[in-house]
Amino acid sequence: MTYLAKPRFHHPKLPTNALGYTRRDYEGTVSTLCAGCGHDSISAAIIQACFELDLPPHRIAKLSGIGCSSKTPTYFLGASHGFNSVHGRMPSVLTGANLANRDLIYLGVSGDGDSASIGLGQFAHSIRRGVNMLYIVENNGVYGLTKGQFSATADKGSLSKRGAANHDEPIDLAAMALLLGASYVARGFSGDKEQLVPLIKAGLRHKGAAFIDCISPCVAFNNHPGSTKSFDFVREHNDAVNRLDVMIPREPIQAEYAPGETIAVTQHDGTVLRLKKLDADYDPRDRAAAISYLQRHEAAGQVVTGLLYVDPESADLHDALATVARPLNTLDDGELVPGAKALEKLNASLR
Repeated sequence: MTYLAKPRFHHPKLPTNALGYTRRDYEGTVSTLCAGCGHDSISAAIIQACFELDLPPHRIAKLSGIGCSSKTPTYFLGASHGFNSVHGRMPSVLTGANLANRDLIYLGVSGDGDSASIGLGQFAHSIRRGVNMLYIVENNGVYGLTKGQFSATADKGSLSKRGAANHDEPIDLAAMALLLGASYVARGFSGDKEQLVPLIKAGLRHKGAAFIDCISPCVAFNNHPGSTKSFDFVREHNDAVNRLDVMIPREPIQAEYAPGETIAVTQHDGTVLRLKKLDADYDPRDRAAAISYLQRHEAAGQVVTGLLYVDPESADLHDALATVARPLNTLDDGELVPGAKALEKLNASLR
């Protein structure tokens, strides 16, 4: 595989974040995906989110499986830790890495084939265990590397590029994540960076299993009339339940305004945030209501995007296992080996 390195030269007056990094410091190599691929837009959103959150690149671990989507970590965060696993096995590799070193920020990138087919079991168990990660599925409804066959997320009745119809029921990964106990669930659209960047920022800062199902049209095989995952279809049928931004904890900024009203709020850094209230009756803290909302709008042929569910008091796998606060990879033999008496006590408790 050939990688095209980007020139290191850039304008000396590029904006920097609190760490002194420019946006270029969060980039990777030149993308080899098809021109216009939605996955490249997701990569750009991840770069922007990490830049705005002032995250040190060396504290991020990005993991992926196999597929067009799993190639994308090469195109962002070139100075971060990275691991490209086998098909469908990214979640278990990420879980093991997280248990060994809890001090890193874990970003799992997968596709609808990688997570909804061969990796469905791995996806399910990593979510239900509450692994502290942001899990992004770049969902285009087809197998792009093997010439556009329907994937498990393709909507029933949608048409392939050759006109064949899909007769199978789709797997809704966002709804499944809700049922499995994910404490942060969202759906984004690669063509809506304004909505996607804050969703990624919030997911990276969330403690526990955070999941984003990102509709990402395949320009080679699934961006045509008849596809329900094309740019035109998603734009025409998008139902955005909310628009949000991520605020680093500081003195609270308060604003009162009515549903449907748009206001401008000045932030701590001097920037202006425009807020508009949508769907005043939607509460992203109600898991059951979120599942029902998804099903109602799916039946109406609408693609629901935005923050679908969040648990403001979430926990993660380390809490469930009561692991030590220090990363396991920093412990010495004396701390990792409890001794014969401790082993005897453990065995006795299991008899």
